[in-house]
Amino acid sequence: MTKLLTLISRRSFLEGLNLSVGGLALGVFSGGAAVAAAGASNTAKSAPGLNPNVFVHVAPDGGVTIVCARSEMGQGIRSSLPVLIADEMGADMARVTVVQADGDKVYGDQNTDGSSSVRGVYDDIRRMGATAREMLVAAAARRWKVKPEACEARDHAVFLRDGKRSLGFGELVADAAKLKVPKAADVKLRPKNELRLVGRQMPLLDGPAYVTGTAVFGADIRLPGMLIAVVARPPVVGGKVVRFDATRALAVPGVKKVLELPAPKAPYTFQFWGGVAVLAENTWAAMRGREALDITWEDGPNASYDSTTYREQLTASIRAPGTVARNVGDIDAALASAARVFEAEYHVPHQPHVPMEPPVALARVEDGTCEVWAPTQHPQAARSVAAATAGLPEEKVQVHVTFLGGGFGRKSKADFIAEVVWLAKEAGVPVRVQWTREDDLRHDYYHSVSAQQLTAGLDASGKVIAWRHRTAFPPIASTFGEVTRPSPADLQQGVLDLALSVPNVRAETCEAPPHVRIGWLRSVYNIFHAFSVNSFVDELAHLRGTDPRDMLLEVLGPPRVATLKELGISSLRNYGASVEDHPVDAGRLRGVIERVTEISGWNERKKNGRALGLAAHRSFLSYVAVVASVVKDDKGRIRVDEAWVAVDAGTILNPDRVRSQMEGSIIFGMSIALHGAVTMKGGVTEQSNFRDLKLVRIGEAPRKIHVDIIPSELPSGGIGEPGVPPVAPAIANAVFALTGTRIRELPISRTLDV
Repeated sequence: MTKLLTLISRRSFLEGLNLSVGGLALGVFSGGAAVAAAGASNTAKSAPGLNPNVFVHVAPDGGVTIVCARSEMGQGIRSSLPVLIADEMGADMARVTVVQADGDKVYGDQNTDGSSSVRGVYDDIRRMGATAREMLVAAAARRWKVKPEACEARDHAVFLRDGKRSLGFGELVADAAKLKVPKAADVKLRPKNELRLVGRQMPLLDGPAYVTGTAVFGADIRLPGMLIAVVARPPVVGGKVVRFDATRALAVPGVKKVLELPAPKAPYTFQFWGGVAVLAENTWAAMRGREALDITWEDGPNASYDSTTYREQLTASIRAPGTVARNVGDIDAALASAARVFEAEYHVPHQPHVPMEPPVALARVEDGTCEVWAPTQHPQAARSVAAATAGLPEEKVQVHVTFLGGGFGRKSKADFIAEVVWLAKEAGVPVRVQWTREDDLRHDYYHSVSAQQLTAGLDASGKVIAWRHRTAFPPIASTFGEVTRPSPADLQQGVLDLALSVPNVRAETCEAPPHVRIGWLRSVYNIFHAFSVNSFVDELAHLRGTDPRDMLLEVLGPPRVATLKELGISSLRNYGASVEDHPVDAGRLRGVIERVTEISGWNERKKNGRALGLAAHRSFLSYVAVVASVVKDDKGRIRVDEAWVAVDAGTILNPDRVRSQMEGSIIFGMSIALHGAVTMKGGVTEQSNFRDLKLVRIGEAPRKIHVDIIPSELPSGGIGEPGVPPVAPAIANAVFALTGTRIRELPISRTLDV
């Protein structure tokens, strides 16, 4: 079994791009300095040739290998960042091979999460290719006895600018490898006008592998003598096994072992759930063996968790004053003096991840080493958890990353890694843990349930003079410690970073004790904050008899950069970026609103049996506005028949991937809006599979999704998640425009027939 999976389809990339390029991929990292140090420390360990850093290798025959350190889960990271490094290096992509990185700190941050694979590291990624380019150019200049400025790298060679001489990369490798690797700070990037491919339409590099079935996913790996394990996990978080009888399970043909896993202790972090594992020669036998187990459970303190009761608890929480996280002016005085006060409450249930590929991992623990193969979004966390579980130092652990059949944040958690390593160690043979759909749905790190209360004070003319937002939800931090209310850092997602042209503003966090494991889901807290804010503005527009677009623009105020003082906060986490590079820009949010309403024909928003709804949101440093069109079908059910998206994400690397992510966001957001909900009774998840947890199917998809990308040279924002938050409120607002029924609770199917 190779340690790195070589995944490339050169010919298809060449044909799709119609240029002399091929396919490669590049990982991303946290800052140039960290990567420069990593590169220096690993050069000696690399293969013969030019090794300027841990990401790039040029072989003596001129072949270029580039390491992809981020995980590919369908978002197309391998079809985007590779173009940037190829442009900087001057490499012919038809001569480039990509390998997938193992989990290792030498690559910097490998966590493929938070829509961070381009934003914040754009120039650092370019420096990886630029470093190789400068060393090759320096080698050519020495040979020709000219200054490096007289040379240029392009088309996999270094040319004299007079065009009379050239040397291929392979011809220069030996000389370049003898040169000192320049410091990252000293490497000069190409002028932007020399980047030939950035912003160009490009195909999905790994598309052919997906279509032909040659892509390697977690369940595709096989090792000699391995066993397949399925686990009967406690149905309630914090529960444990009281007793079990494995007699009937061991009688199932193919079943080899039955092992009880230790019960986890709070905080649960990335621990496995505990329970009883059945190990067999094949998955079917393991599943039949699990069905035959006789287990008595102790459910523990979370057995009282009931979604209906908890909804009432959250509602009571937001009806009382909370902890102030944002304050401008005097909200109490403004509400007391307002000519009219309007208040609304919004509820969003737990959401599951349900990637098409449930969690799966394969591990081998032997001779003081541990080796794992897994579709993980967070290879380094997986490695750390595997090492701790196996009782080994990290340098004795390897984590190999396969393709991910979707992730949405679920596969950033390493509980299934801990599970497989423990079982492999105990069984003494390689083990693959296979989760079923039911396992995935019932034992998830759920997206948080929430309640929001928004209150507005209007003066005699109808202008909003006061805005109060109370929010209650068990935060992700509760999975890692004793936390019972969101922090100001959690409110950066649509509450603290919301530009408001309102003189009196307050945001408050309210109590919400956790009863399940809470985890990040695609776009995280932005989901319910965008739903409540955009729905509330739409309600204010109806209250005043105003066009919802005009109301939204009025509440946002004029184009401007909102300072921390204006926002009423002392600091902003800002998705890990500086507010200087990525300020809260009301002008950009206004821009996507104006653009999406223009392309959707907003002025005829209710016509011919359809109605339009609008929502807009800033998240992950990008700005997205959505208009959704809803109709009633011949059975009277609500249908989303068309959608428009305008996105301003700063500098765009690969517009094809941006459009795909926005289109996917519409479908993802539709599932949340129309159907998505996980509920608990007696601490147990009531849903079990797609028969009772419905997702949007092909027949429900809009007949058209239009995506408009706002041209920009500003620093790059995120792409994978920002398209999701405006979708549900846009649909809910369209439903109100069509039917007169106001949606304050998701999913819409709880209120109307969809």
